[in-house]
Amino acid sequence: MNAALKILIGLVIIAIGFGFFIDSPSVGLWNSATGINWWNNFLIVVTGTIPALLVLIGIFIVWLEGDELSAEKEMKAEEETMETKEVKTAVTAGKSPGPAKRRGRPKRRK
Repeated sequence: MNAALKILIGLVIIAIGFGFFIDSPSVGLWNSATGINWWNNFLIVVTGTIPALLVLIGIFIVWLEGDELSAEKEMKAEEETMETKEVKTAVTAGKSPGPAKRRGRPKRRK
């Protein structure tokens, strides 16, 4: 489906949704046709979902920040590991690497 058509369908759905909330006498079609007071029902649903939404947002924030703290801890440990490897490399760089390598062609075995 074309993106413009999807946007148009979305706007129509939004307009219908907002239409259900209109309770003015000039546009009393929704209320008289359905017999439902959409605005008050909407307010009841919103006031019922706000506490649950706050709890979910709080859980998400705690989870996100906890993950951030553990990531910082891991990065700090990784940096310390890299620093110790650098120190060990610097210490061993001053020493000889081991027996000297032979130069030239290797001997054939018979």
